[in-house]
Amino acid sequence: MGWSKRWVAVVSGLALLTAGCGDAAGDGPVLTLYNAQHEDLMRSMVDGFTEETGIRVEFRQGADFELANQIVQEGDASPADVFATENSPAMSLVDSEGGFARLDDATVAQVPTEYVPSSRNWTGFAARATVLVYNTDALTEAELPKSIMDLARPEWRDRIGVAAAGADFQAIVSAVLEVEGEAATAKWLSGLKTNAGIYEHNIATMTAVNAGEIDAGVIYHYYWYKDQAESGKNSANTKLKYFGGKDPGAFLSVSGIGVVKASDDQQNAQRLVKYLTSEAGQQIMSDGGALEYSIASDVAPNSKLKPLAELDAPEIDVAKLNGPKVVELMQNAGLL
Repeated sequence: MGWSKRWVAVVSGLALLTAGCGDAAGDGPVLTLYNAQHEDLMRSMVDGFTEETGIRVEFRQGADFELANQIVQEGDASPADVFATENSPAMSLVDSEGGFARLDDATVAQVPTEYVPSSRNWTGFAARATVLVYNTDALTEAELPKSIMDLARPEWRDRIGVAAAGADFQAIVSAVLEVEGEAATAKWLSGLKTNAGIYEHNIATMTAVNAGEIDAGVIYHYYWYKDQAESGKNSANTKLKYFGGKDPGAFLSVSGIGVVKASDDQQNAQRLVKYLTSEAGQQIMSDGGALEYSIASDVAPNSKLKPLAELDAPEIDVAKLNGPKVVELMQNAGLL
C-alpha cells in the first residue's frame, strides 16, 4: 500500500454519493465528474458547459481525499473523466500516482502560472483566502494576532476554533509547513491542540464565533461572505482579519481540476477543463453567489471580495503542499 492510501482512512467499498446524474437517455457524450468542490458552484459552471457544447455531465459528489483515493484505487478502471477538488493537496496525491493526463497547452495558457503545477497535469480554477473570523464584542482590531502562528501562544487558550479534520484546514496547515518548516509547524499544532476548540467544519466554526463561544476561528473567506449575502444569521457579530504580509495565515488555497488518465473520452474531458478555466466559465463563477475567487482568463473576481492583489499571500508552489506530512504532524499533535 503506497503513501497515498495512508492519507486518509479509506473504508473498503467506499460509497460515493451520486447526485443529479443527468438524463441517462438521449444522444451525445456524457462525462463523469468526480466533484469535491461545492456542488452549487460546479453545477452552475457545468450547466454553462452543457449549454455551449451539448455534452452532459454526471456528478459523483464526495470529499477531496475520499475521491482522490477512490481514483487511485480504481486505477485504469476508474469511471471518472474529470476530478475537481476544493483544495490542491488532493490533486497532488492523484498526480503523484500518475492518475492524470497532461492538460492541453491551450487550457494551461488560460491560467496564471502560480496556479498551475510544474507537471501541467492539472490546474487551478478557483481560489479561497484564509482568514480569521473574530467576534467584534470580544476583540478589537488592536487585539488581533499579527500572524496565524500567534494562535499557538498561551493567551489564546480556549479562545479560538478550527475545523481540524476538514480538507480546508489541512490545506492551511500544509501552507504553514511550506512557509515555516516542520519544526515550527509541529510546535504550532501542539499549541493549537491546547488552545483550540475543534469544530466539524468552517460554518460551525464561524457560528461559534458569532455566538461568542470563542473569540475567533480560522476559516476560508467565502463562508463569511455567503452568510453576509444571505441573512447574516451566523456572522452578524463578526468581522474578518486578513493577515497579509505573506504570512502563512494569508494562504490562498487553490481548487484544482484535471482530466483523469483512465477516462475513455479524453477529448471531451479536456473540453470540460478548458471551459471551466475559460472566460465564459470563470464569469459564471464571478457573477454567482459562491463568492470564491475566479483566477483564470483575466476574469475579475466578484466585486464584493477583497481584491486578490491586496491579499499579499505567501508564494507557494501548489504542487509542493505536503499532504501526508500534514496528516502525520496533526496526528502527532493529537488534532486528528
